[in-house]
Amino acid sequence: MSEDDGLAALRRGEDPNILARLRTGWAVLGATQLLPGYCLLIHDGDADQLTDLPRAERTAFLADLALLGEAIAAVCAAADPGFLRINYEVLGNAWHHLHGHVRARYTWEDERLRVGPVDLYGPALTDPRHAAGPAHDPLRAQLSAALTTITRDAYAEL
Repeated sequence: MSEDDGLAALRRGEDPNILARLRTGWAVLGATQLLPGYCLLIHDGDADQLTDLPRAERTAFLADLALLGEAIAAVCAAADPGFLRINYEVLGNAWHHLHGHVRARYTWEDERLRVGPVDLYGPALTDPRHAAGPAHDPLRAQLSAALTTITRDAYAEL
C-alpha cells in the first residue's frame, strides 16, 4: 500500500492502527513495536513540513503531538517499570507529508542504542517479529483510552 493509500484509509477511518482522531490529524500505532508504544501523529492536510502551516496550526499540531506523548508515557510507565522517557521527531525525509514520531524509550535498551536515535537499531526495526498486530490489541486499547481522557481534558481547557 502506498503512503497516499494509507492517508486515504485514515481519512475513511479504515486503518486498523488508528488510536484516535485529534484536532490536527490521526494518532496511530506504529507499524513496528520493537519499542512498545511507538506511535505517529499524521497531519490531516497537505503540508509537507511543519513550516508549511500557519503558526496557529503549527502550534495545534505540536500540542497534539505532546498530548500523544503524554498518553504513551502514561500507558508505558504503567505497563513497564523500565519506561524511561518519550522522544519526539518530525522528520519527513522519506514521506513528504507532515507527521510526527513519538517513541517510548526504556532503561532495558542497550545503552549504545538508548542514547541515540532509534534508527541505530537498523534492520531490527523492520523485523516481522515486532510488527504491530493482534498481539498489540491491549496496547492499542490502552493508548486509545488514555488519548480519549487526555484530549477531553486538554481540549476543554482551550
